Parts: sequence; C-alpha cells; structure tokens
Amino acid sequence: MGFFGPSGSFTEEAASTIGNNLISFDSIMEVLDAVEKGKIDIGVVPIENSIEGPVGVTLDLLVHDYDLKIKREIIIPISHNLLINPDANIGDIKFVYSHIQALSQCRKFTEKMGVVVNSTSSTSAAAEMIKGKKNSAAIGTKRAGEIYGLKIAASNIQDYKNNVTRFVVIDKTDHKPTTNDKTSIVFSIMDDKPGRLYKILEVFADNNINLTKIESRPSKEKLGSYIFFVDFEGHRTDKKIWNILNNIRSNLGYIKVLGSYPTEGEDLDSFR
Repeated sequence: MGFFGPSGSFTEEAASTIGNNLISFDSIMEVLDAVEKGKIDIGVVPIENSIEGPVGVTLDLLVHDYDLKIKREIIIPISHNLLINPDANIGDIKFVYSHIQALSQCRKFTEKMGVVVNSTSSTSAAAEMIKGKKNSAAIGTKRAGEIYGLKIAASNIQDYKNNVTRFVVIDKTDHKPTTNDKTSIVFSIMDDKPGRLYKILEVFADNNINLTKIESRPSKEKLGSYIFFVDFEGHRTDKKIWNILNNIRSNLGYIKVLGSYPTEGEDLDSFR
C-alpha cells in the first residue's frame, strides 16, 4: 500500500489504520501513478479537510489525469503539535516550519508566538528540517517527533477543535455494494443557462437521495467554466442511482463516476 508523504505524516497515520507494509511517495501524483501502473495495490491520499476545504491536486488528478476509483474513505481527527529540539524551549523559537495546510490550521497560534512561518512539502519534512536547530520548530504529528528525536512543546495547537481530514483509498476498481454506501461523481454542465444546475440537483431531491457534498472547481478550460463535485448516499449499481445518473446525462457536457464506497465506519473488513 502506498501513501503520500514521508513517515510521520497524517496520511501515513490514515493508511496505517487499514494495513501495514506501507510505501511512501513524494507526491500525490506519484501515488496515483503507482496504482495505475500496478506498482502498488492501493494508495492513500488526502482529499478534504474540515477547515481548509478540498485538496485541489487530488481532485484535479482524479478528474483529468487518471482513470482510477475511490474504494474507501478514511476520516481521522487532526491534532497538531509544536515540535522542538530536546535542548530548546518554546521561548527560543523564531521560525516555524510545516506544510501550508498545517500552517493555515494553526495560524492563530503562530501569530501569537510572533514567529516567521515557512512552508514545506509535508509536516514530516518540516520535522526533519529543524533537527538540531534550537531556534526553529515544526508543526507535525507525535510520530514525526519520535522519528526525528524532537519533543512536543505544545499540543492541540490547531485554531479549531473540529479539525478532521478525509483521506481516500485509490484503486483501479471501487467497492462492491454494502448496506451503507456513498458515491462521488464529477460533472460539467452542457451550457450555462439559468436553472441548469438546479434541474440536475432536483433529480436527486425528487428521488429522495441525500447529497452529502457539493462543490465547484475551475474546469481549466476557460475563465468562468466550472466542474462540480457531488457526493451522495447510495451505490452506483443501485437501480435508483443508476436511473438518476442516466437521467441527468442529457443535461451534462461531461460526467465521471469517481467511485462508490462504504461510508466511513461501514463494512471496513471487506473493502479489500
């Protein structure tokens, strides 16, 4: 199983909840590429944070570059720690390093410290970078501190308590139906006319299908052109869902099913 980020990252923590023998990759693209080429059986990548929103690179790659499926979601709480060297004190810190997402989620804390913040490729890379630097700290996981011989100067430093990240398991196929499933799709509207998006979403409402998420991103084709990501309850093979997807196709310029998979907490033993 592959995951994005070096050891000690939150993605490794998510991946470790479903298996061992983990292989790290330097980018989300490398994880997806390894799955597509059969170098690994499945890959784990972040897709959404409750505070900072969607992970754009994951969404863009699934839409534009890879014909892969979401096989499962993993949701874990995010607890950020300020990591410093064993001989340092929090008063010594003038620089804080971490991934841009972690820095954004701990903005109030670092502003109160009055430090200079610098972004890195991952929280683990930040922990490795500050090793031996008494005036520098990293924001990262407890495991990253253990790996690089750092101590926790402050824990739970995120600005908001309800901080969770959603990760997805990527495979060449999605999950077989269970008793409680979710489906993710992406689509673009055929033409920009008033009420067009409403008519598409109305089909779900008329069939009593609950939408759990809807968001838009630039289509990368032209200014003002957007694609829409929608998560909804049900499996793509359910007769009602199958009929809905066929019904809305006539109003769409493009549609792609990103996968059907168990809602977090359901049928975890059978996803492989």
